[in-house]
Amino acid sequence: MDEAAYTSKRDDLTSRILKLVFPRRSATAVLQNWIDQCHKVTASDLRNASRLLLKSKRHKHALECSPQILSWMEAQNRFQMSAADHAIRLELIIKIQSLAEAEEYFEHLPNSSAQKAACLPLLHAYVKERAVEKAEALMQKLNDQGLTVSPHPLNEMMKLYMAMSQFEKVPSVILQMKRNKIPLNVLSYNLWMSACSEVSGIASAEMVYKEMVNDKNVEVGWSSLSTLANIYQKSGLIKKANMALKSAEKKLSAHNRLGFFFLITMHASLNNKEEVLRLWEASKRVTGRITSTNYMCILLCLVKLGDIAEAERIFREWESKCINYDIRVSNVLLGAYMRTGSMEKAESLHLHTLERCGRPNYKTWEILMEGWVKSQQMDKAINAMKKGFSMLKHCDWRPNPGIVMATAEYMEKHGNVNDLNHYVKVIHQLGIANLTLYKSLLRMHLLFQRPGFHILKMMEKDEIEIDDETTALVQALKV
Repeated sequence: MDEAAYTSKRDDLTSRILKLVFPRRSATAVLQNWIDQCHKVTASDLRNASRLLLKSKRHKHALECSPQILSWMEAQNRFQMSAADHAIRLELIIKIQSLAEAEEYFEHLPNSSAQKAACLPLLHAYVKERAVEKAEALMQKLNDQGLTVSPHPLNEMMKLYMAMSQFEKVPSVILQMKRNKIPLNVLSYNLWMSACSEVSGIASAEMVYKEMVNDKNVEVGWSSLSTLANIYQKSGLIKKANMALKSAEKKLSAHNRLGFFFLITMHASLNNKEEVLRLWEASKRVTGRITSTNYMCILLCLVKLGDIAEAERIFREWESKCINYDIRVSNVLLGAYMRTGSMEKAESLHLHTLERCGRPNYKTWEILMEGWVKSQQMDKAINAMKKGFSMLKHCDWRPNPGIVMATAEYMEKHGNVNDLNHYVKVIHQLGIANLTLYKSLLRMHLLFQRPGFHILKMMEKDEIEIDDETTALVQALKV
């Protein structure tokens, strides 16, 4: 049952916690109020609330529930904190607090079963941070304690090695699994195939695939066949890639669309437009609602294939069915218009999305900004950048370096010294300022006879190495 269905039907502890919308509202206060009203609290109530909060990505409230579970359980002699509870708590600490605090929490876990459960979210965080040494140290610790008995942590290590292009390390992980009689699963084989193709070539990857086919404990599905197709495509074996995709299609589920869109994306990379459209229509016969993410995928594929007209048709189809206007879908078409120089169409689509109550995100403003810079409509571009900057608290967006410099040059050319000062300060705070940008601001300060101490301080903080021209500008400013 999802969150909306749960809260609409009940008025219990879980539903009250789920009704907290804003992060500043305290889940702990709701729990205490529930207890003060002489209501019963069970571990299953709190676990269920944490699970639903995690599912809806409300991590702060979920984290509040987790220590409440611990303290409540500790007060009850008949309950113990489970290994799964520790794993969830560690995952939340990573998301809400920091990786360092999660590491400290892991070190103080009470027993090996808790460490075994919690190692996966910690390893996953190391993969995300590309922290190879930390991940290897953790795996060594788990090996020494005999805790690596499932393929999951070893798969995480292989994912990390693949991400770091350390392909040669993957076969050694497989060897460790075989030596310790840890069964390989589908993901293990897929990672092994991909690594072998990088290290030893097609023949090696095909040998892994044959071993997988002969493994009675593993069922070869669409993911493995699409992995093989991708390997063939990278090696220019287009006929083999298409044959693998045909085999993968036979493995698709009638109850899940995920595989359809993997294959659609693969066919798009092979320029098979007819196959893309055929599989798109076939995906509609799968039970369940077609999501905005599904529409984004097909639109991206059609844009990549250069069929803007078909992309527009499918976009209109999505608009006719959507309940909530997801701006990410229209951004795909917006980006296509910008890249082809159709800024009139882009502006028209932007206005249309506003009329449909779409909320522009940072990507919307980035696309429009780039298009307006290319078409020399700098006033509009600067306005779009300001709107993009206003969203920086909610995302990790960074503007394109070329657009950053084009905007600065425009401000310098038109003598907008106050705007340029504010602009450079924001770019400096984002950590993407460079020498050329600072020289532009120094020239402006020299022109208007303004002091430039703050510019040098920013340059020093950014560890910018100055050249002869910069030295001359600084001396002229008498800084």
